[in-house]
Amino acid sequence: MAEADPFPGKPGESDAESRQEAMASAARHTARTRLKRVRIVLLTVVPALIVAAGLWYWFGNTGSVETDNAYVKQDVVSIAGEVTGLITSVRVRDNQDVKAGDVLFTIDTSPYEVAIRQADAQIATAQAHVTALQADVGANAADLGAARDDLALAQANYNRAKALMDRGFNTRANMDAAEHAVATARDKLVAIEAEVAKARAQLADGAQVPGVNPAIAAAQASHAKAALDLRRTVVRAPADGRITQVSRLQIGQMVFPGVPMLSLVRADGARVEANFKETDLDRMRPGQPAEIRLDAYPKLRLKGHVDSIGAGTGSEFSVLPAQNATGNWVKVIQRVPVRIAIDERSPRPLIAGLSAVVSVNVGKR
Repeated sequence: MAEADPFPGKPGESDAESRQEAMASAARHTARTRLKRVRIVLLTVVPALIVAAGLWYWFGNTGSVETDNAYVKQDVVSIAGEVTGLITSVRVRDNQDVKAGDVLFTIDTSPYEVAIRQADAQIATAQAHVTALQADVGANAADLGAARDDLALAQANYNRAKALMDRGFNTRANMDAAEHAVATARDKLVAIEAEVAKARAQLADGAQVPGVNPAIAAAQASHAKAALDLRRTVVRAPADGRITQVSRLQIGQMVFPGVPMLSLVRADGARVEANFKETDLDRMRPGQPAEIRLDAYPKLRLKGHVDSIGAGTGSEFSVLPAQNATGNWVKVIQRVPVRIAIDERSPRPLIAGLSAVVSVNVGKR
């Protein structure tokens, strides 16, 4: 009789266990294979990538220089009145965009309107004076003609008296009278000619334009000056841009010529002034491309180029330049201002004074 199985079980149970062990063994083998592949990648590919990145960084940076000591610069125009007067109206506010010719503020026109009326009166007075002088010249011209006729008659009488005297038909008294008549007529003619010359000189002596009386010219110049001052009571924007410092303008405030009242930041002419180390200038040339990044707009990248390189370091133009002749001198790398022109229109406003980072590709010439 056969011996009974001490561990009875279901049929086929040993086969299932064998299959499970085989599958687990295959999974362990696959995991070991994958781990080997990962190790190979980590030991070969990753170091290669690190080396490539280092080489790219090294050779890439040797062709460019960068500085974060850079700032946006704008042309700022100080606007002042050209005439004296009280402000009557203010037409702008802070940070308002304006076009060239827009009215900024106005000045009281009353004094200059009075000046125009005074100039008109001066012109009328000068013209009346000229009319009187012209009448005098006309009268003197008539007297001049009569004096010439008198001289001619006296000279003819003298000639006849002399002819008679030569033939013995005249007396010495008649000859003396004829000579005196000629002398008197000549003196009268000279006097009238002097009066005519004086009147004509008063009409146009010293005139800038021939035939124009100087008194009339002076009055017309006064009128033109008054009209110019009247136009200057309206202060306009000299260029397109943005107005700042309007708070200094108040209605009723006195304006004096040449005293700045507000400022205008020009819309065009934005640039970046980058202060590069002197050791970065060896291969830098005007015209080389540059990239501009602004701290205010981290995602913005602007293209530009080197416009010019400064003629001196920043310390040379300071109020108190460094004195390096002392015994405790320490060498400090100097910085040179480099003007970077912006080649494209910025989608964001370029505010004067914004901090920037500038990278110049010195590998291109």
